[in-house]
Amino acid sequence: MFGADAVGCDISAFNCLLARVKTAEYSLGALELDLRGVLEQARTSAGSTAGASEWLLAWYSPQALGELLAYRRAARRLAPAHRAVAHVVLSRAARSARLTTHFDLDGPRAPVTAPYLCRKHKRECRPVEEATKFLARYTADTIARLREYAAVRTKREVLVVHGDARRVRLAVQPTGVITSPPYPGLIDYHEQHRYAYELLQLKDRRTDEIGPAAAGRSAGALAAYVKSMTQAFRNVSRRLAPRSAVLIVVNDSQDLYPRILAGAGLVLDERITRHVNRRTGRRAGEFFEDVLVCRTA
Repeated sequence: MFGADAVGCDISAFNCLLARVKTAEYSLGALELDLRGVLEQARTSAGSTAGASEWLLAWYSPQALGELLAYRRAARRLAPAHRAVAHVVLSRAARSARLTTHFDLDGPRAPVTAPYLCRKHKRECRPVEEATKFLARYTADTIARLREYAAVRTKREVLVVHGDARRVRLAVQPTGVITSPPYPGLIDYHEQHRYAYELLQLKDRRTDEIGPAAAGRSAGALAAYVKSMTQAFRNVSRRLAPRSAVLIVVNDSQDLYPRILAGAGLVLDERITRHVNRRTGRRAGEFFEDVLVCRTA
């Protein structure tokens, strides 16, 4: 939006899908017709859960899963760009339609199949049994969001690379970097979006994640995180001209980034602390991050 070409790299196929869909250019009228057509076709053909994985069968009611799978089948007839948008609609609906509590959509640990006391609604609630209402809601919302973005979209090029930042070789030379890297031992990104990987049958590269929650925060895990992030920043630094800007948004509670920056050959010019006050769900609460204003030597 400020007139720059952009290139991004992520190990998560789902994150790459989101980035491509959000930044692509569409014929919005044709896209809306396709999405509404898929929604209607799914409504009239839902029911079968044949071929679903054990994970999907455990985390969705038969009705909800049948509706999601019907939508997936209907989306297959679309051209690739429109199919990608439909897959985002499907993944948004799948997140909401899981057998979990209303107050724990971020990281539920086990399916909920019985009524429960809901912290969000302050009453007894039941697990979700359907997905069609979410498919309809997110079809309309996704179209509205893409129309809003199209009004301000420039003609600059956006390239999204599904790869490992420690080893990727970009086809272009960036002039600067803005990034928010993973925090050690906090989130398992592939598992967080398991519903999308299962439904869309995306390539799972969780073993290549840097600092996953599953690895914990032991001394060994933190050492591995420092090594991996140093490799990632060193790799990108090699592609930058001297004194290029590198902005890193991070909560460095373990004080790891002085070592990472030094190992990657980056110079810290300024550290700006920002209050993150737009958090939702069970993660809501006081939280602060630092913006590390760095440059190549």
